[in-house]
Amino acid sequence: MSYTAPDDNVRVPELPDVTVYVEAIERRIAGATLNRIRFLSPFVLRTVDPSPADVEGKRVRGVRRIGKRIVIELEGELFIVIHLMIAGRFRWNEKAPGKIGLAAVEFSTGNLVLTEAGSKRRASIHLIRGEEDLRRVDPGGWEVVDISLDDFRRLLTRERHTLKRTLTDPHVYSGIGNSYSDEILHRARLSPVQMTTNLDDEEIERLWRATRDTLADWTDRLRRETGEGFPEKVTAFRGGMAVHGRYGKPCPDCGSPVQHIVYADNETNYCARCQTGGKLLADRALSRLLHGDWPKSIDEL
Repeated sequence: MSYTAPDDNVRVPELPDVTVYVEAIERRIAGATLNRIRFLSPFVLRTVDPSPADVEGKRVRGVRRIGKRIVIELEGELFIVIHLMIAGRFRWNEKAPGKIGLAAVEFSTGNLVLTEAGSKRRASIHLIRGEEDLRRVDPGGWEVVDISLDDFRRLLTRERHTLKRTLTDPHVYSGIGNSYSDEILHRARLSPVQMTTNLDDEEIERLWRATRDTLADWTDRLRRETGEGFPEKVTAFRGGMAVHGRYGKPCPDCGSPVQHIVYADNETNYCARCQTGGKLLADRALSRLLHGDWPKSIDEL
């Protein structure tokens, strides 16, 4: 049975990608004046107060990240909050492309263009007044690069879910999605369907270290790749990843073919030999199709 990997434009930018976006944008607009926002799609602006006219002429005080959202702070406690969702991307100082252009934010130093590939319009812009209202868009997940082991353990075990679900829950941990959760779990040598309440102390510490190290390593790597330029290819499938987007390819550590579980528009990638003791996790579609012929282990496969 053949398999085609999902298109790399249909995955949400996560903490490393958004961090590099924030840094690149801030280098270009810090201290600049916002001249105008042009909305090229009627659906991208999701708020009515403050109005676009209220933010025009304001100076940029800084750029930050809230989860997977990018926040441009303007003087007067005004904020532009941009959520790229799945296919939203930025371009700098380029002409807004016709079909995929959503908005152009024109600064005194250049133009930040928001685009979105595909027919579904999910990316959004919110104009917000005041820190109190800004806090309402924060899902509340903890930043994990500097989190302590005790706080990580407390958040991990307060509810019983799979590791994959908990790592990607924005109310628990900030900025982790489908791609980097796969890489974290592979690095930690843990199954994506292991329950959070079934881990011993050594496994929790291993997951804590893998979470921090994976996100820090990839953020540093993307910074080096971007340099002083602007991020141009933000994708979930990157060369150098161990398992994500590598279904059927050899695991870099043991050589076994990477496996996956597909559900809806998402998939979980893992190495059966490194993470599940050789056991194959049941893929809903394939296991229903094959019934008793579904292999139970990587060796049987």
